[in-house]
Amino acid sequence: MTGPVMNDLKPLKIHALALFASIALTACSGETAPASPPLEGAAIGGDFELVDENGDTVREADFAGQNRVVYFGYAFCPDVCPVDMQKLGQAMRVLEESDPALAERITPIFVSVDPARDTPEVLTQFTDSFHPRMVGLSGSRAAIDAAAERYGVYYQLGEDDGSGNYLVDHSNNAVLFGPEGEPLAILPLQDSPDAIAETLVRWAR
Repeated sequence: MTGPVMNDLKPLKIHALALFASIALTACSGETAPASPPLEGAAIGGDFELVDENGDTVREADFAGQNRVVYFGYAFCPDVCPVDMQKLGQAMRVLEESDPALAERITPIFVSVDPARDTPEVLTQFTDSFHPRMVGLSGSRAAIDAAAERYGVYYQLGEDDGSGNYLVDHSNNAVLFGPEGEPLAILPLQDSPDAIAETLVRWAR
């Protein structure tokens, strides 16, 4: 190959080497485009009017500025709800150790679909046993149904055996919402508290 052609190719070669070096540095640094939250744009969430553990009316707007984890269940649940809330409470403690500022910006909310048995006193005892900042909410059947519909929750009361004992079939998703009430992600309650905490760190705002 003649000299002039070689000279013409030198700038291209230098440019290519610089480009590859740039790509390599980006790969090594782990820099990638930020992913969108899994539930971004999902049509779930919104306003509700429920009653808290003190008997006071609470609306969704009362949590403005806070990330919130919303879970629908019931305190008399024999297995699923206590296990899920135990994991969520443990995940919050993991986060309080690793990132206390972020933990302060997250409010776990347990909404009971069983107001007949889950009185404010019962809810207080239930939520406090898992985490001191977990908020228990319930309300009238109409208010619960309206909230369940907005949050995409299924539940069905079981047959009463005559003694006031019955089960409730329900979905058990813990959904993370952002400071403006925007849906962000479903927490992996089937995994370890550490994995749940990692999901909070990744998607909470």
